[in-house]
Amino acid sequence: MFSASCHYGLQAMFYIALHSSTEKNVELSEIATSQDIPKHFLSKILQLLVREKLLYSMKGPTGGFRLSKSPDKITLIEIVDAIDGLDIFYQCGIGFKTCDDEDPCPIHADYKIIRERVQNLFETKTLEALKEEVQNGGSIISFTQI
Repeated sequence: MFSASCHYGLQAMFYIALHSSTEKNVELSEIATSQDIPKHFLSKILQLLVREKLLYSMKGPTGGFRLSKSPDKITLIEIVDAIDGLDIFYQCGIGFKTCDDEDPCPIHADYKIIRERVQNLFETKTLEALKEEVQNGGSIISFTQI
């Protein structure tokens, strides 16, 4: 549903939410290694998130990345919007350009329900909610450096 860039951006933002603070930044290499994301590709994604004001980027010995606001204020939809845009939530499930409520494709009604549920999930889930899920042991995802 989302591009590889978007998946990597979501993973990186989640990692940064878990490992950064107002006093501590997370280095690009650490994120790339822990998530098995090509460093050069990740660098471009993170710079896009900096331009979209979701991240801060600092240079120097204590440099790296950190969230621009509290993780409870960043929803997953903001990350998706910054990288892929929101068109995915309005496009046809099988790629027809003229599919809509007036002229639906064969899966339009079913796919519309799924799209709306995914959009609602991404609009309501914050990075903080994901952090809590991992920290409380309710998630199968874990990072080695929590």
